[in-house]
Amino acid sequence: MASETLVQAVDDALIEGFADVLWMEKGLSDNTLAAYRRDLRGLAAWQGARRANLQNASRADIQAYLGDLLARGRSPRSAARSLSCLRSFYRYLLREGLRSDDPSLELEGPKLGRPLPKTLSETDVEALLQAPDLGDPLGFRDRCMLEVLYACGLRVSELVGLTLREVSLNQGVLRIVGKGGKERLVPVGEEALHWLQRYLREARGELLGAAESDVLFPSRRGQAMTRQTFWHRIKQHAQRAGIRAAVSPHVLRHAFATHLVNHGADLRVVQLLLGHSDLSTTQIYTHVARARLQNLHAQHHPRG
Repeated sequence: MASETLVQAVDDALIEGFADVLWMEKGLSDNTLAAYRRDLRGLAAWQGARRANLQNASRADIQAYLGDLLARGRSPRSAARSLSCLRSFYRYLLREGLRSDDPSLELEGPKLGRPLPKTLSETDVEALLQAPDLGDPLGFRDRCMLEVLYACGLRVSELVGLTLREVSLNQGVLRIVGKGGKERLVPVGEEALHWLQRYLREARGELLGAAESDVLFPSRRGQAMTRQTFWHRIKQHAQRAGIRAAVSPHVLRHAFATHLVNHGADLRVVQLLLGHSDLSTTQIYTHVARARLQNLHAQHHPRG
């Protein structure tokens, strides 16, 4: 039992050291680092059950572990993400002189299709925006959050983390600090700007009461809302609106990008608005637009 505890302690120390290096060198977000830790602890636990450790995993160990993930129902994309994490980890061990080889070097990841992102129709978005109860300051806040999320295509962490000083009502822009600490300016749009002005004037003060906060969309305690809380709020509003499609903050971000492309927006503009570092990440929305055109053609063309 003592030896197993020691092995676990060593594995934990290696994982935390790796996470610290990722944070310092790449400026990865807390959410990304948490995902890396989960992936590494998964392999560490799998190795521990076989009286082995994370540091000395072999190529066959990693391959068997990934196969086990798939057998237990993990998606190929999720397994591929785990492999990417493991590759980074073993490169780190090799660089630090903690291993003389990289067991992940020649491993092939699971074959991935290119799934189209889930999105919402413009009709569903409109129903969702109108779902919150404006007679309640929490509902008014949620309406404004949904308007800003759809108008700006923000990540949910960017939305809940917004502060007053990052909002310029005069210029109609938000200063967003995205992944890796990268900043971008995102135009808000007239409708969302209208709701922001109303929310700040009519609901935010009532929501805060005597509390003081720099958070743009605070809870009743004056603190920033968690991503999970907003996820639950948006699910409740979707249910109230009678929307059958799966709805989440990220789905609304996809809807923002998809509707822009469908209405003729330049892909590089969408890339800048979303904060994608690589245009290839944004190009998925051309596939969404193409799928929509194919559906319209099939529905309305005489020979569709």
